[in-house]
Amino acid sequence: MPEHKNMINNKLYIFMILISLRSYNNTIYHLKRGIGLNNKKTVVVLFGGQSSEHEVSLVSAKNVISSIDTNKYFVLTVGITKKGKWMLYNGPIKHIESGEWERFATPAFISPDATIKGLVKIAGDKFKIIPIDVVFPVLHGMYGEDGTIQGMLEMANIPYVGCGVLASGISMDKVYTKIIIEKQNIAQALYTVVYKEELKNINDTVSRIEDVIAYPCFIKPSNAGSSVGITKAHNREELIKGLNIAALHDRKILIEETIIGREVECAVLGNEDVSASGVGEIIPAAEFYDYDAKYNNNESKTILTPNLEKEIVDEIRAKAIRIFKAVEGLGLSRVDFFVEKDTNRVIFNEINTMPGFTSISMYPMLWENAGIPKQKLCHTLIELALKKVEN
Repeated sequence: MPEHKNMINNKLYIFMILISLRSYNNTIYHLKRGIGLNNKKTVVVLFGGQSSEHEVSLVSAKNVISSIDTNKYFVLTVGITKKGKWMLYNGPIKHIESGEWERFATPAFISPDATIKGLVKIAGDKFKIIPIDVVFPVLHGMYGEDGTIQGMLEMANIPYVGCGVLASGISMDKVYTKIIIEKQNIAQALYTVVYKEELKNINDTVSRIEDVIAYPCFIKPSNAGSSVGITKAHNREELIKGLNIAALHDRKILIEETIIGREVECAVLGNEDVSASGVGEIIPAAEFYDYDAKYNNNESKTILTPNLEKEIVDEIRAKAIRIFKAVEGLGLSRVDFFVEKDTNRVIFNEINTMPGFTSISMYPMLWENAGIPKQKLCHTLIELALKKVEN
């Protein structure tokens, strides 16, 4: 039919829905094939989000977007504002990091309807659907790394980069991660748990903590990343202050003993067949590697080839894979440890299922040091996401 052939030759994504979402989606699929883009997978990079790590996500997303090979993938960038508004952004990548992207974006969201499997772009009182193949959720913290966005994408039947709902939820919650690791008989810091409502009886709560954990100790929101809300207490006054700070971020608070030693990290990559990178070391500028030390203090250092005995490196790599599999991880994670001073004991710290991709982030640097540059790494992560659906 001539009219149908003419339609195929028109620009992709301009045909408006007329009868139903399902028939529209089928039409777009044939349009895409007709103009020769069927050999490219459409990747949506999600960034921003409502968590306290919104700004870190913007920086990570800029690096991920610039590292995806556009000869292999058609890239769409979708940002989520701090208020939770979803928008499609088509402008310069530099505006993502600065936050200016919001001024030039148009409303759009991924439909949870599994029969659509696409991005719904809104223009006034009209909308159109853009079919997508895979999502790269470069979202850190709550509503992005805790299983929520993963659950939505599962409902939508859209493949996505990274761990699934279970692994994301468990790994985001530091307390439940510790419970899993206890079952693995892997050494970790001594800890106790406090809930926000217990702070009403602060003296009793602090006394209970002091019976278990010695000073100095760390106070952490159970569900937060990038060291947001974490403090170190050297006495009762600092402990009370730290508990109140942590309670601003989560109702469940973790209190841990201080481990004196070297902070090291290991990157893992894969689904069933999992690989571990080399081991990197963090030299924080502050007393510990808090948010400011990570992202604002140039005195903090990362060492990609630290002076560690081979046996210790091998132990860290093996335990990183073991922990990743214990939480049923998929795709990627960064696993953090301490190497205790004097004893050289390897002590688990935490697992991060969507590690940062900033210029100072250890995950991409470790793989680059292992011979996998960022472009190849992003390609591998996208292909691993697509393979999850095949299995």
